[in-house]
Amino acid sequence: MTNTLNTPVEALEAAYPVRVTRYSLRTGSGGAGRNPGGDGLVREIECLAPLRATLLTDRRRERPYGLAGGSPGQPGRNELIRAGQTRALAGKVSVTLNPGDRLRVCTPGGGGWGPPPRQRRKR
Repeated sequence: MTNTLNTPVEALEAAYPVRVTRYSLRTGSGGAGRNPGGDGLVREIECLAPLRATLLTDRRRERPYGLAGGSPGQPGRNELIRAGQTRALAGKVSVTLNPGDRLRVCTPGGGGWGPPPRQRRKR
């Protein structure tokens, strides 16, 4: 993930009382361009015991910019899922988690480079 270690799921689950329930590409989060921006990631972690988590993330309000006519990528987002309710979290936050709570971190997509190719108009 962005600015973090790519710790294997098995290592996280062995070291901490957590279960990784999702680790995937964030499809469509990269900006358009002749060279499209890369997609971000989604990592969702379920707590198995009480714990405290701290997030130090960026690009939650400002989108990653594109260059040379490319479009910006999607901003990232952090969410706490508790008792079936999803609540947005700030980019920099420390939160106490209970068993069953899930923390979802969606990293931003990269900005595209160059103007996107023109699509032909259908006649």
